[in-house]
Amino acid sequence: MQEEKMKYNPVRKLLTESGQRQVEERIKAAEASTSGEIVVMVVEESSRYRHASVVGALFSSMIVAVAVGHFQGGDGMWHFLGVFVPLFIVFHELLVRLAPLRRMFARKTDMQDAVAKASLAAFYQKGINGTEAATGVLIYISLFEHMVRVVADKGINEKVDPGAWTELVGGIVQGIRRGDAAAALCEAVGRCGELLSRHFPIREGDRNELSNQIRY
Repeated sequence: MQEEKMKYNPVRKLLTESGQRQVEERIKAAEASTSGEIVVMVVEESSRYRHASVVGALFSSMIVAVAVGHFQGGDGMWHFLGVFVPLFIVFHELLVRLAPLRRMFARKTDMQDAVAKASLAAFYQKGINGTEAATGVLIYISLFEHMVRVVADKGINEKVDPGAWTELVGGIVQGIRRGDAAAALCEAVGRCGELLSRHFPIREGDRNELSNQIRY
């Protein structure tokens, strides 16, 4: 069962095994100077965007059905529907299964909203909000949307300028675009560790409350 899960691990689309180990070692090193906890999570997509599949199928099948009717010389509603309906079914199935096609019809605002909601849900579902001093940080990467978001616990948000997370996200996005996700993530994790260590230095008896492994 574990082998089956690894087969569909979205982390593999972003990082090699070596790259993943580098990031996880960087998390361990960053947490050595702070009581904060850093978690990196990679997901395939933050929503299925069913609306985009329907809109895309309607638009595509209508264009093709009109073109087919024009070249075949067919007219009338029944002829149009006879071509449109099967095309809609085919296009809809394609869009549901092929993420790059579906992304063409997903609105940016919908994707931003989905990533915001999914990252916040993951923050709680993965127990990142449950650290002793409320010092958990989630670096959330959603591949379909090409978006990165940082979610920090209340203890951190009270002391760290939100602009620092914007800068950190920008660095990760640029690194992924240039094909060097591992280096970008290592740099972001290191920067995150620096920010946390200023306000939440390592304490006596501190323990690693959350796994350093990349979540997916």
